[in-house]
Amino acid sequence: MIVLVAALLVMGIMLGAVVQLPASVSLVAGALIGCWLIAFAVRERRARRG
Repeated sequence: MIVLVAALLVMGIMLGAVVQLPASVSLVAGALIGCWLIAFAVRERRARRG
């Protein structure tokens, strides 16, 4: 339960920071994070198969 509360707190802080940035910066940052997550998932999937 504590982990859930901490995750929600961190998410709220991150969303508060995003509101202060211009939309284009937020979209670019989101795209970069998405690409990083996809690359991480692909690397992990390859490691499990090999």
